[in-house]
Amino acid sequence: MGTYGRPAVALARGAGSRVWDVDGKEYLDLLAGIAVSALGHAHPAVRDAVTAQLSQLGHTSNLYVNEPQVLLAERLVGLLGVDARIFFANSGAEANECAIKITRKTGRTELIATEGSFHGRTLGALSITGQPGKRAPFEPLLPGVTFVPYGDVSALKAAISERTAGVFLEPTLGEAGIIPPPPGYLAAARALCDETGALLVLDEVQSGIGRTGAWFAHQTEGVLPDVLTLAKGLGGGLPIGACVGIGAAGRLLGPGEHGSTFGGGPVVCAAALAVLDTIESEGLLASATRVGERLADGIRAAAASGVPGIAGVRGVGLWLAIELSTGSEAAEAPVTAAAFETAARAAGFLVNGIAPATVRLAPPLVLTDADADAFVAALPGIAAAAVAAGAEAGGPATPGRRVSS
Repeated sequence: MGTYGRPAVALARGAGSRVWDVDGKEYLDLLAGIAVSALGHAHPAVRDAVTAQLSQLGHTSNLYVNEPQVLLAERLVGLLGVDARIFFANSGAEANECAIKITRKTGRTELIATEGSFHGRTLGALSITGQPGKRAPFEPLLPGVTFVPYGDVSALKAAISERTAGVFLEPTLGEAGIIPPPPGYLAAARALCDETGALLVLDEVQSGIGRTGAWFAHQTEGVLPDVLTLAKGLGGGLPIGACVGIGAAGRLLGPGEHGSTFGGGPVVCAAALAVLDTIESEGLLASATRVGERLADGIRAAAASGVPGIAGVRGVGLWLAIELSTGSEAAEAPVTAAAFETAARAAGFLVNGIAPATVRLAPPLVLTDADADAFVAALPGIAAAAVAAGAEAGGPATPGRRVSS
């Protein structure tokens, strides 16, 4: 339907952290299907789990229980270490739709979300997405949603009240360019929700399942939400979402108040179990931290050494944003994210120009030290090519289409 523009590459196969296009060109995948392919491509644990389960039982609907669904729910609750109940869906947007319905069961209807946030493209999830360009063509959306600046505790305090049903936050803004909050922001949001009786909903669709070096990003902040939403990396490439209601929030929805024909199917749940098992057995949480730091250090060193167009890096674990020079200073070489993405692809690396001066890296958790070093070594050449492309075009160009969840 023309909703994605024309893709630049047609991929044919993958293995580990690498993919090949239909012409046989090899790429180091530093995007993992937008933070989805946690174990990379064609991982034997996922392949074997899916094959074995599909050979036994492929689909049941939720008229019947299936064992992988129960085992996965128990596993996620165990990783959280709290009393919780889980609704399985097929995507992050669907998980957030479920979360919205949970907040409605408080008897309140007002919601708070943040500017720049992204929670999905279904009408409910879009209603709490703080990106006007995505919202405008489909208004009117859900009423009663207030947007506040991300990271601004004072603005959140001014907006929240006893009428607020839920506050939707990302632990780090993802689609806005991997923008972390100031220290203490999530804790302050937790305290304000406790004071007013609002539910704190943390969208960890992109940050969850090891991406930041922890199972869930909020665990490093010491903040427990009322509702947690997951998807992306959970299925290792298969479509699954999860809405986790913690404590009393897990008991708000009753029989018949929500459902999904495909949600919690045995095949995707078997895949998710294999993902969790592999992350644990292969020590991929620690690896995400170590390799992510190595990658960030390399980018930081490139910026410090004066590589043209590279201004810095932000993020944590294997969830990083390369900050590009905008050319605002006389000595800076301007470069756009679109030009950088194109130059990286020509050099054999898949990255994502997520904003005009921001390039997203969200590689598989199986990325190795050697993989990280290869990209860092190629960085000066990629940046130089991107700067040259901008100069040839007569200065900073309009950024290319964004690739979003």
